[in-house]
Amino acid sequence: MFKLLKNGHCFAPDDMGIKDILLAYNKICDIKDKILPADLWDVEVIDCQDCLVCPGIIDQHVHITGGGGEQGPISRIPEIMFSKIVEAGVTTVVGVLGFDSITRSIAGLLAKARGLEAEGITTYIYTGSYGSPTETLTGRVLTDIALLDKVIGVGEIAIADYRSNHPSLQDLRTLASEANAGGMLGAKAGVLHLHVGDGEEGLQSLFRLVDESDFPISMFVPTHINRNATLFDQGIELLKRGGQIDLTAGETKGYSVAKALAILAAQGINLEKVTVSSDGNGSAPNEGGINNIGQLLNDIRACVLENNLQLSMVIKTVTLNPARVLKIYPQKGCLLPGSDADILILRESDLSIYRLLARGQVVVEDQKAVKKGKYEN
Repeated sequence: MFKLLKNGHCFAPDDMGIKDILLAYNKICDIKDKILPADLWDVEVIDCQDCLVCPGIIDQHVHITGGGGEQGPISRIPEIMFSKIVEAGVTTVVGVLGFDSITRSIAGLLAKARGLEAEGITTYIYTGSYGSPTETLTGRVLTDIALLDKVIGVGEIAIADYRSNHPSLQDLRTLASEANAGGMLGAKAGVLHLHVGDGEEGLQSLFRLVDESDFPISMFVPTHINRNATLFDQGIELLKRGGQIDLTAGETKGYSVAKALAILAAQGINLEKVTVSSDGNGSAPNEGGINNIGQLLNDIRACVLENNLQLSMVIKTVTLNPARVLKIYPQKGCLLPGSDADILILRESDLSIYRLLARGQVVVEDQKAVKKGKYEN
């Protein structure tokens, strides 16, 4: 019934120092300097000494039904398994469809999200795909967002990419209008999540849309912004205008997450509008051809251990910041009484996973999943 996390150095995600955290079922009940187990009934104590206690990671860009397909049927990536997600420290995912909307569907994406949630994590999805008009389940982006519980926005809509159909300004305006209205009617984030490719246009179409409309700039989330220097500079301009950007973990040709965050911090740019996602289970140019969802936590480690960035600053890019973008704060992305008990416990020495709790249940111990999906061996 109760779980008590003792003596952990808590980042909520701001540094709180050494605290005890009391959980009841799937919620955080209390956070204090000392909570005595003798005062509780039916309590499991987890000793977190020499550990860092953080909110569970929110990954807002995961191909949960598999990405790929660009090299024909053999390149279709399989669906991601539950254990792969939790071993990456992730407790909340947003599923995306991506390029292949012929052999994949929004219905399949929704079903996979429901399955993963039944297995023990929290899931949402974006309706839509690379193209415009984009894929939907009900026939409109607006009604998908307003009426389907797990749909919180539309994406990933591709711009500046040869695989997209190069949506016009009017196409983007229509998508933004549908997402904005659907968000209001469904009490959702109403995000327009934009895949930005290597094309020379970069973010110019987004800048034109913002300049020529009254849509809130906060609804636009362009991703892969660290893929090259020119696009990253445009991302900085968007941040200075009050917008937000999403970096992709594991970037090797452009700027790594650590380098990108260091540049932004050195320029005095507020990182509250910066998020990082994995593009997990999507197609990659490496030998295996699959983006590893675990690269997200690997990049967080690199930021702290190799580049001396503060954990309290870096951890926000995968917890508090995406929770605010997706309008799921304070339920997610923080350690507060009343918040969901999604808690990542890292060893202070090397930031390896000591424990991961998803909705109050221990799903990872010592970097290995102790809970598996229905069809995992």
